[in-house]
Amino acid sequence: MTHVLLLGGTSGASQLAQALHRGGVPAVFSYAGVTQSPVAQLLPTRIGGFGGAEGLAQFIRSERITHVVDATHPFAAQMSRNACAACDATGTPLLALERAPWQPQAGDRWIEVPDMAGAAAALPQEAARVFLAVGRKQLAAFAERPAHHYLLRLVDAPEPGSLPLPDTTVVLGRGPFSAHDDEALLRTHRIGWLVAKNAGGEATRGKLEAARALGLPIVMVQRPVLPERARTEDVAAVLHWIAHGALPGAGAAISAASGA
Repeated sequence: MTHVLLLGGTSGASQLAQALHRGGVPAVFSYAGVTQSPVAQLLPTRIGGFGGAEGLAQFIRSERITHVVDATHPFAAQMSRNACAACDATGTPLLALERAPWQPQAGDRWIEVPDMAGAAAALPQEAARVFLAVGRKQLAAFAERPAHHYLLRLVDAPEPGSLPLPDTTVVLGRGPFSAHDDEALLRTHRIGWLVAKNAGGEATRGKLEAARALGLPIVMVQRPVLPERARTEDVAAVLHWIAHGALPGAGAAISAASGA
């Protein structure tokens, strides 16, 4: 009997959860537990880690998981690596539901860097007002550049004194965010630089369009390198894979879709 483990945390994961529920496909939705109030799902939901790749493999065995779909954030690298290792150890088919990365457009002023340390180093020496759109867990690298004022947009309000940056303004919000609203945000806070992770998708693209409209430089952190695995951007393709053992148009058997 089919039993899907959906590793979530993205809008695509929520769309897939809805599709699985509508189709009556037995599945469990797993959140990492990063946010205090994650989006409610129609599927049975678990929150928290598994205890590394070995713990995930044990969960797969104990819950008789037949398919794993990794729809975590493109920068949730350790979870994705654990999924690859656990599925390899248990012989469980794995598919990544992964949105394509953004590509620079005409008028963009991108500075592409490999990681957060590179992003901090790419900022100017003189004090600047920076929209740091990289998530709460990635702030420590910028403590090395305390001269800047940082605008942070977080899902949950931080505890007093918990931020590693001395000069910040925090706004709360959960995407999607429109280009119009993000341009207003950048103007209101007199932002001169944007730092972003190349997450792809539509929910947070607005900040890139806003920065382009204002002629602002964007320090773009590239995605971490992950093990090779089967992947798609399409929710319908995931459903086809679960039902038929291969992505649409692919002749590979279900065992070949397990990733490495």
